[in-house]
Amino acid sequence: MDIILLERIEKLGGIGDVVSVKDGYARNFLLPNKKALRANDSNKKVFEANRAKIESDNASRRGEAEAHSKNVEGKQVVLIRASSNSGQLYGSVSVRDIADALNAEGADVTKAMIVLERPIKAIGVVDVRVALHPEVSVGVKVNVARSPDEAALQAQGVDVMAAMFEEASVPSGFTEEKDRSLEPGEIPADMFEEAPAEGEEA
Repeated sequence: MDIILLERIEKLGGIGDVVSVKDGYARNFLLPNKKALRANDSNKKVFEANRAKIESDNASRRGEAEAHSKNVEGKQVVLIRASSNSGQLYGSVSVRDIADALNAEGADVTKAMIVLERPIKAIGVVDVRVALHPEVSVGVKVNVARSPDEAALQAQGVDVMAAMFEEASVPSGFTEEKDRSLEPGEIPADMFEEAPAEGEEA
C-alpha cells in the first residue's frame, strides 16, 4: 500500500514522503496511529494544504522531546530477577518493566517509547534506546541482576557470571603442588630422605 508519512518513521522516511509498505503494517499501525495517510489524490491535496501546520506541530513536539531528553538520557535502572546458575533469566524483561523502572526514577516515559533490539533474557547491563519522538532518541542502561549487591558490582563493570565461574574453578582446601616433569606414578625426590652412601651410618 502507498502511504504519505505524517511523521518521520525510522527506515521508511520523513514527513510528506510517499512510501510503499505492507498492507498489514499500514492498516494495523500507521493509519490508526495517525502516522500516515493513504496516498490517494484527495489525501495528497489535504496533506499539501496542511503541510505547514503538520511540520510546525512536529517541530513543537520535537522541541518538547529534546527538553524532556535531559531528564531521561543516561539514566540507569536496576531490575532484580531470578536466574539459573548460567545467568539465564526465568522469563524475560519486558518493555513495561523498563518503562516502570524508569518512571520510578522520574523519567516520564511510555512503553511505546522503549526500543528493545532483542529480548533481555540474561543477567547483565544492557544499553536500551528510548525514542521520545521520531527524531529524538536517548540511551539508558538496564542493570539486570539477582541481588542489589550483584547489581552494584555490574554497575562497576564486573562481569559477575565470569567471576562466579572463575571462583568455582579454583579448588578449595589443601592441594599438593604437582611436578609436571615426573612420569605418572613417579615419586618426587624431595618426598623421602636421601639414602646414606655405602659405608656411612644411617
